[in-house]
Amino acid sequence: MPIIEESVFISRKPEDVFDYVNKAENLPAWDSSIVRAGQIGSDPVKLGTRARGTSKILGRNFDWTTEVTEFESPHRLAYKSVEGKLGFTLTNTFESADGGTRFTYHVDAASGLGGIFGRLGDPLVQKAQARTVRANLETLTEILTEHPRD
Repeated sequence: MPIIEESVFISRKPEDVFDYVNKAENLPAWDSSIVRAGQIGSDPVKLGTRARGTSKILGRNFDWTTEVTEFESPHRLAYKSVEGKLGFTLTNTFESADGGTRFTYHVDAASGLGGIFGRLGDPLVQKAQARTVRANLETLTEILTEHPRD
């Protein structure tokens, strides 16, 4: 199972980073692999909240639906895929650090991304996605530090 974990320091308090990251509609702004995303329903995000979207990985589009499995504002937010060809869990942690936030993005994906690329493709997919995640976290940092009201 490919695992990717990357962290970044953001000069914003954990509440600000948590509030921005937990809105599915913000995902395409900072995650270049997400083509579209949105929350299902309009209630505030909590355990069981679902989101739907499409990701593009190695040139292929994948539709997915996730469900919030952990919600500890403003410290931890986790999702698991509940529909779609991609099996994954995503855990975000938000730690106070040096007047800002240490944001950690951790994803566990099914081997071969559910058989789409096969197990032999795992190292290639993992390496490509790790680069994408690092770039995405840099984009998130820029958005939150250059636009402090978001």
